[in-house]
Amino acid sequence: MANTTDSGAPAGNKWLVGARPKTLPAAVVPVAVGTAAAVGIESIIWWRAGAALIVSLALQIATNYVNDYADGDRGTDSENRVGPVRLVGSGMASSSDVKKAAALAFAVAGVFGAALAFAVGPELFVVGIFSMVAGWAYTGGPKPYGYLGLGEVMVFIFFGLVATVGSTYVQTESVTALSLLVSVPVGLLAVALLAVNNLRDIAGDTVSGKRTLAVMAGDSVTRTAFLGLFLIIGATIAAAGFSRPPAVIALAGLLAAIVPIRAVLGGASKGDLIPVLGQVGRVQLVVGLLLALGLAIGA
Repeated sequence: MANTTDSGAPAGNKWLVGARPKTLPAAVVPVAVGTAAAVGIESIIWWRAGAALIVSLALQIATNYVNDYADGDRGTDSENRVGPVRLVGSGMASSSDVKKAAALAFAVAGVFGAALAFAVGPELFVVGIFSMVAGWAYTGGPKPYGYLGLGEVMVFIFFGLVATVGSTYVQTESVTALSLLVSVPVGLLAVALLAVNNLRDIAGDTVSGKRTLAVMAGDSVTRTAFLGLFLIIGATIAAAGFSRPPAVIALAGLLAAIVPIRAVLGGASKGDLIPVLGQVGRVQLVVGLLLALGLAIGA
């Protein structure tokens, strides 16, 4: 029998569990789409694209670790929480060790971000600093914005606008209208992932005092807004097609969103939303990669 913790999670994989692999498409998609938006403007410098991907992944993982230890320290997470196991809340790792893991991930982002800044321009140092502060302040610090209903807004800004436009910028050294446009569906796909997570946790977050947007808006509004997100995603992808027609192939990927949309609108809650979270992550990855492919082909 495999070695497990009291929570039932494999002990040897605890750092992978804490990194939350199902959330990582939110880091991959903006880099793929932003880089594809640069095709045809400048020759792609692949080491820059690779460095941007490492920065994005490292920031996402660091944010996940910060969320883990911060919520664990506050008592927001517990052994009987609904959803994937948390390292600190379940006792799989100490708060101190998870803080060190977060610091290491931030350091990796800093090293590769610095390489990009030296190659492209010092403005990327500023973007990088703000991104790291945003990752920490989501649930870290005395007044985390994730507890103030601002999580979705900041996810849209940093994993949509900043990451997508930034990935184009490191190639073209300019902000393009196309990169701004395609950052909208990218950002909203990440918001949809967070919306399901927060919808699942409404009951527990309400008790613990964590005022997410789902807690503030309520169950019914959150479910309706989830559908609205995908309608806007479809509309903005269609708009990108006016600039690069093959980009509309990403609309085919939205067919996979029918299943999670039905589940959310049908009233799935608590543990029933765990598989929905994985479904939305897959939609995010498929739509994002199809959008990147279409943008590249259409250049």
